[in-house]
Amino acid sequence: MRKFGTPLKRSAIKILLLGSGELGREVAIEAMRLGVEVIACDRYKNAPAMQMAHRNYTFNMREGKNIRKIVEKEKPDFIVPEIEAIATDTLVELEKEGWTVIPRAIATKLTMDREGIRRLSAEKLKLPTSPYHFASSLKELEKGALDVGFPCVIKPTMSSSGHGQSVARKSADLKKAWHFAMTDTRVKTGRVIVEGFIDFDYEITLLTVRHAKGISYCAPVGHRQVNGDYVESWQPHQMSKKALKKAQNIAKRIVNELCGAKGRGIFGVELFVKGDKVWFSEVSPRPHDTGMVTMVSQTMSEMELHVRAILDLPIPGIPCVPGASYAILAHGNMKNPTYEGVSDALKIPGTHIRIFGKPEVIGHRRMGVALAIGKTVAEARKKAMAAAKKVKIIEG
Repeated sequence: MRKFGTPLKRSAIKILLLGSGELGREVAIEAMRLGVEVIACDRYKNAPAMQMAHRNYTFNMREGKNIRKIVEKEKPDFIVPEIEAIATDTLVELEKEGWTVIPRAIATKLTMDREGIRRLSAEKLKLPTSPYHFASSLKELEKGALDVGFPCVIKPTMSSSGHGQSVARKSADLKKAWHFAMTDTRVKTGRVIVEGFIDFDYEITLLTVRHAKGISYCAPVGHRQVNGDYVESWQPHQMSKKALKKAQNIAKRIVNELCGAKGRGIFGVELFVKGDKVWFSEVSPRPHDTGMVTMVSQTMSEMELHVRAILDLPIPGIPCVPGASYAILAHGNMKNPTYEGVSDALKIPGTHIRIFGKPEVIGHRRMGVALAIGKTVAEARKKAMAAAKKVKIIEG
């Protein structure tokens, strides 16, 4: 049975966060509630999780030597990646040397590369997916698009939150889509995936927890995205028992494959659903942005579940009530973001506001989230949206 120590003492359990955004912030809070010592890292200073960690470091996480330097200095019990743009090859090396990477180094490596995870899911596990091709040039993209048909979605192979993603409705759109994918991506790989459209009714995130006693599932999370970026989510999303069983089976297969014998943590498995049919879309081996709704809809949020799984703690049932989240967005360039309307938002019964504390805005950025519970999902969604709309972000 694991012993829990005291932060900043020899007995401390240490977690090293690679990425310190809003989800990492909540992971840090949950870990610290259990007396875990948290070291937060990111590419920019004063990232959300850094503001409460015991120590923090700022460096380019795509350079493996930087990660290795901090690991060897801090000697963490657990290395917990929270973003895509990190040196995954270094994580593989560190794991071979005996360090514990959550959920596993190979899971982090595969899921941070759309090509790796799509080949694993569709070609090895034979899971149902949309038709797809990979392309390393505009010419290859044009050929792939003709094969999957129009309209089609073009995404960089290594990116997130909709960066570099666009829809081509005709061949004339492909040149612009290729350029956008090459310039707006998180990590420049020179490759894209072009996916054919699936005629689906809705898409869900099935939060799937791999822990010491096996696999647990949260209630399905419905969500709406704009240009690949999460705008709102709700839980539970209603679906047929047959579709839910298929979704859980797909999630179990991909998560078990990524975890191997010892991997653990929470996964955000994204799925398309039409009637009783289910298709695999993507998976992230960490808390998912659409899962922020669980901060009000579940007795244990996705971040607490992640920490419990990491620390081999019990995960009993995961009950949920109707809840919703709605992103609070900022637009423009701000060095001193300031929030107005928080008091007005909180006048709505059953609502909560979470401000992430990001230090600046460049262009378009998610800066907070409104959360709400209700008697029904529809009521919770209405309240979350109303609360989010009352919060305005200006230069202070």
